[in-house]
This record gives sequence, C-alpha cells and structure tokens, in this order.
Amino acid sequence: MKSIHLGKLFGLQIGILPLAFVGTLTLWIVFTVIARSGFNIPFSESLLMGFIATLLHWTFELVHSLGHAYAAKRTGYPMTGITFGALAIFAITRYPKDEPELPPSIHIRRALGGPIINGLLSIIFLLLLPFWSGNWFWLGMFALFENLFVYTLQVFVPFGFNDGSTVLRNLRRKSS
Repeated sequence: MKSIHLGKLFGLQIGILPLAFVGTLTLWIVFTVIARSGFNIPFSESLLMGFIATLLHWTFELVHSLGHAYAAKRTGYPMTGITFGALAIFAITRYPKDEPELPPSIHIRRALGGPIINGLLSIIFLLLLPFWSGNWFWLGMFALFENLFVYTLQVFVPFGFNDGSTVLRNLRRKSS
C-alpha cells in the first residue's frame, strides 16, 4: 500500500498509510465505548475522552519512533523516515534501502531507543497521575498503561513484528 507523504520532521520523511485513518476511527470508537460502558462516563465526555486517547496513542507512537530515530542516529546508521498506519494503529521506522549489513549490537541499540523513551514517559505519567482528577484520572491511567505495556515492556515479548523480535533475533545472531 502506498503511503501519503506528509513532509519532514527532524529530518525524517513522515508518511501515512490510508489504513491509519481506519485505525484512528476504530481506536476512537473503541476508546469511547470503553469510557462509556466500562467507566459509566457520560456519552459526550466519553466521546471527547475517546478522541483525546486516540490523539495520545498517535503521539506516543510518534515519540516511540523518534526514540528509535535518536538511538539510530547515535549508532551512525540513522533512520530515514516514519510511516504511520502499519497494522492500522502502529508505525514503521524506515532505514536506507542501501544500508550495509550491520552487526547485531547496532540493531539492538536502535530497537531499544523507542522502549527507553516510552519507559521514561511511563515514569512521568506515574508521577503525574495523582494530579488527574475525576473521570480524567482514567485518561491518565490509559497514558501510563499504554506507554508501559504497549511501548515499553513489549521489548521483552517478541511478537514477530515488534522491538522484542528485533532484539531476540539479533541476540541469537550475536551468540552464533
């Protein structure tokens, strides 16, 4: 599927796959239903909270990808871009097509950049959580849990397409 080019951010080409629009609408609906049904929050507030949770999701996805970009730049083998909409709700980090074969340690360092930055965000949200009041506390919990489980701890669970898989694959290469 061809991506729509949105421009550059920090020297990275930013693109979006059409599937991201479906993912965005799906997330908004799911988050709204969870707020309404799971926490009995009034519909209009649930709709707003669902929308904000969706925006936060994409913000965390961008932060995660920028963590990878920072780590990649520090290795001397930088990223070239980010494309949003992989599996409808994630992003793909892009590297040069003509990149040479890299040692496993470089791949591992680049893969850890995203989880590290989201781990730091998790700590910040944990510290800020007492300041979220009323129904908005649940939005703070969402921010904490998404950063902690979706973006940080996933590095320990290889799913085949995530950072955990990259780390495991390259740890195996390193030990061979």
